[in-house]
Amino acid sequence: MNSQALRACIYVDGLNLFYRALRGTPYRWLDISTLSANFLGPQYEITGLRYFSAPVVGTQGRGSYDRQQQYLNALRSIPNLEIHLGSFMTHVKRCRLQDPLPDGTTHVRILQQEEKGTDVNLASYLLHDAWQDKYDAALIYSQDTDLLEPLRLVRRDLGKSIGVVVLDGKRPGKLAQSGNFQHHITTARLAAAQFPYKVSFGRKGKIATCPIEWREHPVS
Repeated sequence: MNSQALRACIYVDGLNLFYRALRGTPYRWLDISTLSANFLGPQYEITGLRYFSAPVVGTQGRGSYDRQQQYLNALRSIPNLEIHLGSFMTHVKRCRLQDPLPDGTTHVRILQQEEKGTDVNLASYLLHDAWQDKYDAALIYSQDTDLLEPLRLVRRDLGKSIGVVVLDGKRPGKLAQSGNFQHHITTARLAAAQFPYKVSFGRKGKIATCPIEWREHPVS
């Protein structure tokens, strides 16, 4: 490690990043390490990356599950990245209709899926790593305001610097405003931080392949 560089750890809410910045774009095969290094510049050395998500479930489609697995495998090619998976919980919920149906129905039962674990896991590791003095600065990919208090504790009590990546092109919200600095996702930055279509990962050199649906110019 360059003794002059500041240590940075990266914390990624994978689902927040996907749905706010990547879904429906040709930039879903994203190399988080390259993007983060481009944001932070040479004054920082990335010493750890943590990616938080949840495995997609049956109602989201087999194709979605397979694409997610390919991407997680591509992330495993990054030497100092750890993946932390929560879960989806599915339950039936009774909801009131804004306008009753012609037959008088006022309520319906819906199947609701909720992701569990990502925000609390991210907050836990953000605090744990700060207490362990693993970073000088943390860069967070999320706009979840549930993280406001952990960010405040890390800055106030542990003296760490916090950067927040604004994911959706909108004006910075409360989370970004609570950090020391901000960065913004742009098309140009995403385009400059893509994995090759085929990525080798693991000790045996397995291959993760970018899904055809995620490619701007599909190739065989």
